[in-house]
Amino acid sequence: MPGSKFYQRIHSWRLRHIAPRNFVLILSLLVGCLGGFEAILLKNAVYMGHLLLMNVISIKSFNLLYLILPFIGILISYLYVKYVVKDNIGHGISRVLQSISKSNSIIKAHNMYTSMIASTITVIFGGSVGLEAPTVFTGSAIGSNLGRYLRVDYKTITLLVGCGAAGAIAGIFKAPIAGVIFAMEVLMLDLTMASLIPLMISSTAGAILAYFFMGPAVLFSFEVTAHPFTMHNLPFYALLGLLCGVVSVYFTKANMSIEKQFRRIPRGGLRMIAGGLITSLLVFLFPPLFGEGYETLNNLLDGNGLKLLEGSIFASMGNNYFLLLLFLVFILIFKVVAMSATTGGGGVGGVFAPSLFMGGVTGFFLSKFVNFFLNGRLPESNFALAGMAGVMAAVMHAPLTAIFLIAEITGGYQFFVPLMLTSVVAYLTIIPFEPHSIYTKRLAESGELITHHKDKAVLSRLSIESLIERNFITTSPDVTLGEFVKLVAKSQRNVFPVIDEENNFLGVIFINDIRHIIFEHDQYDTVYIRNLMYMPDTLIEYNATMEDVAQKFAETSHYNLPVLKDGKYIGFVSRANVFSAYRKLVKDFSND
Repeated sequence: MPGSKFYQRIHSWRLRHIAPRNFVLILSLLVGCLGGFEAILLKNAVYMGHLLLMNVISIKSFNLLYLILPFIGILISYLYVKYVVKDNIGHGISRVLQSISKSNSIIKAHNMYTSMIASTITVIFGGSVGLEAPTVFTGSAIGSNLGRYLRVDYKTITLLVGCGAAGAIAGIFKAPIAGVIFAMEVLMLDLTMASLIPLMISSTAGAILAYFFMGPAVLFSFEVTAHPFTMHNLPFYALLGLLCGVVSVYFTKANMSIEKQFRRIPRGGLRMIAGGLITSLLVFLFPPLFGEGYETLNNLLDGNGLKLLEGSIFASMGNNYFLLLLFLVFILIFKVVAMSATTGGGGVGGVFAPSLFMGGVTGFFLSKFVNFFLNGRLPESNFALAGMAGVMAAVMHAPLTAIFLIAEITGGYQFFVPLMLTSVVAYLTIIPFEPHSIYTKRLAESGELITHHKDKAVLSRLSIESLIERNFITTSPDVTLGEFVKLVAKSQRNVFPVIDEENNFLGVIFINDIRHIIFEHDQYDTVYIRNLMYMPDTLIEYNATMEDVAQKFAETSHYNLPVLKDGKYIGFVSRANVFSAYRKLVKDFSND
């Protein structure tokens, strides 16, 4: 423990023998290994669980178990979270962002394992969500808690949070470059050499561990060289980007809307029942919605689109071309519903895998539709890959992560131009409708979002509570000028807040404003404070963000602004204190 003598000796030895820069590199390696290992553990646990279930379920025929398995998974996850964890562990990546912006990058210790357990249960039983967000949450929690244990500063803890995320992504997909870019693009870490090298170490460590324990196989074993890229298909990739953008708008808005409806259900048990029933019914009708959906994506990449019909109500209708297209449309519509019902009902998982799933289905659908008229001109597998990048880029507002992830996991670097075109067009399509990613939207609405903008990043760490000055002598509106002069003699400030008996703020007195009468003794008994006070034109609410406070100082010439809570006087914040604290944090944020 940090207070033990053994820990103190280790800490002292480290300070004497290991330079701070080298210590950060060592920590990044350790966090990357731990993040990669937990990703491998999670993936293997779900894989083994699916194998056991597949021995019971026949995917080639109608199976009533689809009506109960997702419900069981959501039920167990709900009970585990409610009675064991007793904390909200959903929306993992959003919580990582929130911890960076509002909690000094501190993530609770239980998040190093609770999200893994809950998401494994949810996905094994068919919850229509992904494992990536819980994996990132777990890796980031490892980095945060290791940094806290070793008592490093906020900047280093934040970097270790990113290292854990990078190692986790690299461990899941064996994609070290995508892991680094994810940490910078999605978690919004600064792109500097001081952060880039540790992230690269963590991401490489996670990928190497994945290769060591899982071999060279990846989630998608497709080689783009089988269908080389040709320039005359570029217009169709641009069209795919546009379609992916539209699908992503639906994805984001429908997810937010459905989860909002679930939150309106007053009791958690009722939410669990509703989410479990909806998810189970949709999985029963459309088996490709079962679990993460990577098996469906592999079928699309292998050109086995008709396999999607197996086990569904459409299977008995034959291998009809347009039936498959209709089935793909239904999957696109109901995947978001199943995903939102899973999380809304108490299941734990993320939108990372569902966005890849939706993108793959979108690309396959477009190519299949066009090929009916162009006699098979478009390579359906390539379009499924590009669609995966397109929807992911738009939903997560992370085009670089999407491009490099798909390129790395498929070995398709020669496929860069279509990936870039599709991702950029999809990203530009969603921006007018959704200025924030699905991860940052909730934080942006509550004003808790940290960004690459360093001023906002620094201000988000400042707390108005810590800057309130309370050493102002208050006065009553019924005090005479003579009595007020005696208060002035005791005060070191030139501002006096005026309050009533219930501490309601009524106005202020500035010494400079009454200097012309303060020495006129004949008015001491006839002039009252209520005749001299005035209400300032700018007030600060106690729950205001420091960005709002800084903006008000920038817009006014005031040096002190009163802070109120429900109309009650709390104290003042001063321009000097705010910007002094700001300059100190800027120095802490800056790299050597």
